[in-house]
Amino acid sequence: MIDCFYLKAMQKYSLTSLAKAGLFHSLKRQMKKLALPTWGILLTSLTACSQNTTNFNAAVARSVAQDKIVIDLGWHEYINFRQGFDPTDGWSWDSYSDPLLQSRLLRRDINQGLVMDLAVDYQLSSDGKIWTVKIRPDVRFSDGKPLTAEDVAYTFNKDTELSLEKFLDKAVATGDYEVKFYLKKPNVIFVDKLASLGIVPKHAHSKTYNRNPIGSGPYKLVQWVEGEQIVLEANPYYYGNKPSIKRVVFLFTQGDAAFAAAKSGRAQIAKIPYPLAKHSVKGMQLYQVPTLDHTVTILPFAPDTGQKNAQGYPTGNNVTSDRGIRQAINYAINRQKLVDAILWGYGSSVYGYPGGPPWQEPAPAIADADINKAKQILAEAGWRDSNGNGTVDRQGIEAEFTLLYTASLPHEQGLAMAIAQMLKPVGIKIKPEGSYWEQMKHRIQHDAWFYTLTTRSLDLRSLYRSPLGIPNGRPNYSNYTNPTVDRILDQGLGAANEIAASKFWKQVHWNGQTGIGPQGDAASAWLVNLNETYLVSKCLDIGRPTVPSQRYQGRLLGNITEWKIICNS
Repeated sequence: MIDCFYLKAMQKYSLTSLAKAGLFHSLKRQMKKLALPTWGILLTSLTACSQNTTNFNAAVARSVAQDKIVIDLGWHEYINFRQGFDPTDGWSWDSYSDPLLQSRLLRRDINQGLVMDLAVDYQLSSDGKIWTVKIRPDVRFSDGKPLTAEDVAYTFNKDTELSLEKFLDKAVATGDYEVKFYLKKPNVIFVDKLASLGIVPKHAHSKTYNRNPIGSGPYKLVQWVEGEQIVLEANPYYYGNKPSIKRVVFLFTQGDAAFAAAKSGRAQIAKIPYPLAKHSVKGMQLYQVPTLDHTVTILPFAPDTGQKNAQGYPTGNNVTSDRGIRQAINYAINRQKLVDAILWGYGSSVYGYPGGPPWQEPAPAIADADINKAKQILAEAGWRDSNGNGTVDRQGIEAEFTLLYTASLPHEQGLAMAIAQMLKPVGIKIKPEGSYWEQMKHRIQHDAWFYTLTTRSLDLRSLYRSPLGIPNGRPNYSNYTNPTVDRILDQGLGAANEIAASKFWKQVHWNGQTGIGPQGDAASAWLVNLNETYLVSKCLDIGRPTVPSQRYQGRLLGNITEWKIICNS
């Protein structure tokens, strides 16, 4: 059953809302596309939970002025906001877009190429261990005080993620507008950190900074109503392209309130769940935005040797540790059907660590839903249904295991149920089970689980570098181990630049003999790329196409400084 927490704390929609929108039977058809006899579980679970629509503040509900907009991101997005706005403690307004509250040294354009932001020049030493960055001299924080190299060095030395990764030795201001980063060893993907870490002011950084941020980005925080709304205003000291929209109100409503806000005109932008995206709203356009968010099934790589963790759970799995099982899973899954039925078409299939940005080469594709290939692999690996129960076995071990999904995410439950059905014909039995991270994290070395991540070069290494070779805090969840892959990953880190490193990332998937991809170790089962769906007022020009572009353009709000209101009040 779906946990009702989702209906209280995440982007959700009720059966009543679906019925009014003419989507109840559409949802039923979507589940039937997967031939799932259990589709009723999903609907029954939703019926069992009550739905309350959030009331809007009357002031917010009024028509906005020419230079003001209201954006309802829904409750799910608030999970990312509620930690506060401290970049050194994990806050990032989409690392690969224009800045919001804090500027970065570099940023990425729509093709994910590097462009200057605070930096005016950067160089890498011949030994690959010293990055020298020169910054603009005309930048001020929102409190009017100048931003200098001291602030940059302070930010990087305070960053919790860098301290966990342990590859930065120190950052040193070598002048008012020059900073040097000393690495413990060559690491080309450090440039990714230069393009993602927002700079904080040394003079105003404290334990309460996350709720009272001062930055050099295009906007500044002027109001925070916990759990309800955040209000931003244009930063008068911003050095870059000054936004024409001077005031932005972010709402974080529950249930289908975001859809209702768009329909009533109370919000000019609303992030909505996939089923409601099929329903048109007068005066609004649907934008489907590709993201770098992908869902992958983590398959425990190590066998069960009888060892248990501190919580008493096993630390290996005798089924998923077999390469034949992992390869068969990868070949048997119908990813396009997952996209069509579970994501309502708002996504794409993924067969390995995704391509797109310059540091990632496209993963070698395999045939989708190749049941015969999956059966052949299992047979060659010695897996056969010896007792006629429909599940293959080998040496007394049945090919069955638990697949954990986040109970508060309906699309993960749908993926889990669908995959269980897809693997039945090849004789692999999946037992879907909803859970939460606080519970799941103790079981993930034994049970398979869904991991939705924003793919970056850092993640490729952290997911697949042998456990003994990664720093604390960047876990290799499956305990995957392959010395050849380790060597290739290290070669990539030592490359002169991102483009030079990309050939090594491609070899990580498959170098002709081994790799993490389906032809090799099939270390994971990559499934889908998630698109985001928004309703946007036709009175807003947000500078991008309504349909997914072939070029990755970042999240919808990534170019907010370029937006314009094109209708009169």
